[in-house]
Amino acid sequence: MAEEKEKSLFEAPPLAEQERMVEAILFASAEPVTVAELNARMPHGCDAAEALHLLRKRYDGRGVNVFKVGDAWAIRTARDLGFLMQKETVETRKLSRAAIETLAIIAYHAPVTRAEIEEIRGVSVSRGTVDQLLELEWIRFGRRRMTPGRPVTYVVTQQFLDHFGLESARDLPGLKELRAAGLLENRPPPGSLTPGEDDDSDDQGDMFEDES
Repeated sequence: MAEEKEKSLFEAPPLAEQERMVEAILFASAEPVTVAELNARMPHGCDAAEALHLLRKRYDGRGVNVFKVGDAWAIRTARDLGFLMQKETVETRKLSRAAIETLAIIAYHAPVTRAEIEEIRGVSVSRGTVDQLLELEWIRFGRRRMTPGRPVTYVVTQQFLDHFGLESARDLPGLKELRAAGLLENRPPPGSLTPGEDDDSDDQGDMFEDES
């Protein structure tokens, strides 16, 4: 009898209640939450993965959906309704072209070293560009290369994936989409830049440009 009573103290809530718990945690969290973190917050015996599966189906087709971001989960605006948030996006200050190019190279070629970034861009990378991307938490240091000097590599972060609504770096758009978005442009005419000089190196302390 005592064993049955002890067992009942740890009986998991009904799955529908677990689904509500997961919904509450994701709704209140500004950052994506992993299944392990969900299980740690929920009562003993809960199955956060199964509750997530049910919750994701419930939100399918709604104004907000349950998205996987890296190895975590979040409630976000449905992708087809992103245009409703366009005003807020446009009014924020945008990254300089040097920062966009550097970020794109890291996203598509990660893990990548500074020297490799410079080789792909064809110009040197200002320290301010990388520092600002690190401060935004869109990139982070990866493993050091097992080559002479053991240079550090850079990779994109979960915050980057979350900001752009990506599950993983494999979901990044192709070259055609990047050109359509204006993120791949021809270089300025020869002579407009000093060879080997970053086009934003004169003012990399302010990586952002006011929208005007």
